[in-house]
Amino acid sequence: MARKTMIEAIRDAMDVCMGRDENVVVFGEDVGFFGGVFRCTQGLQKKYGHTRCFDTPINESGIVGAAMGMAAYGLRPCIEIQFADYFYPAYDQIVSEAARIRYRSNGDFTAQITIRMPTGGGIFGGQTHSQSPEALFTHVSGLKTVVPSNPYDAKGLLIASIEDDDPVIFLEPKRLYNGPFDGHHGRPITPWSKHDLSEAPDGHYIVPLGRAAIRRAGARATIIAYGTMVHVCLAAVQEAGIDAEVIDLRTLLPLDLETITQSVRKTGRCVVVHEATLTSGFGAELAALIQEECFFHLEAPVRRVTGWDTPYPHAQEWDYFPGPTRIGQALAAVLEV
Repeated sequence: MARKTMIEAIRDAMDVCMGRDENVVVFGEDVGFFGGVFRCTQGLQKKYGHTRCFDTPINESGIVGAAMGMAAYGLRPCIEIQFADYFYPAYDQIVSEAARIRYRSNGDFTAQITIRMPTGGGIFGGQTHSQSPEALFTHVSGLKTVVPSNPYDAKGLLIASIEDDDPVIFLEPKRLYNGPFDGHHGRPITPWSKHDLSEAPDGHYIVPLGRAAIRRAGARATIIAYGTMVHVCLAAVQEAGIDAEVIDLRTLLPLDLETITQSVRKTGRCVVVHEATLTSGFGAELAALIQEECFFHLEAPVRRVTGWDTPYPHAQEWDYFPGPTRIGQALAAVLEV
């Protein structure tokens, strides 16, 4: 089976969808001739033409607004915001239009839009190229939010997102584009070609939205993560020598609460990990749900390991990034060892 990087898997997903459905269009800043700043759309304009894959002005509200109009007329836009840090001018279009149109029209209109955004840090991008804004989307009724952690899931989830009749926020951890990352920034980069989950089949397949994956089975504690942090958590568990279960959420909304609760009821202890800031981060929602659903099974309070409540620093990036050491300390705390 062909092995792909995350970039290649994402490009392949768009290629598959564009080939199957002429209503699928791809556009955004530099996505056409240039092929995207990370080359995720490279070759699509040449293959499908300038009317189905094209460049736009540097205007995020215009990109999403145009996609909203196209969707109302039956097209399926898959659009790119060049960095998640720059979606803010389009937030009104996303929240007030895309997320609400099905409700406002009593089902007469839908917003079958997929909004792709590179997210997260670990590339020395500083405060304006490293943000993780997923909680700003999960708070909005009507949006679905996806964060893949590997090429196989990235392709299957993106195809599922493009084919979905509701707006989907598709967040791509840029630190994972070319290989998995265990949080040890000083080590050589490991390519996806050496990872089993880089085996992304050619052609059409989907990974259903709303289903988490257990990346490591364990009995002593449950770790819940998504995106880059899945690989960091797996490294932390191995280094700490603790038999912990690692859950990859894959989609934040819809959320696979059943898989989470089954695991926490089994282990009795839970650590939630994400790269975004602590206060009002998605981990707070997870901790609240676990407390409500698993209270009588918990042997210790739920712990969160996250970024700090500051802008993402450039010079101190690795003090901000939740690495294996901090995750190991949280595991030791919930296990009271």
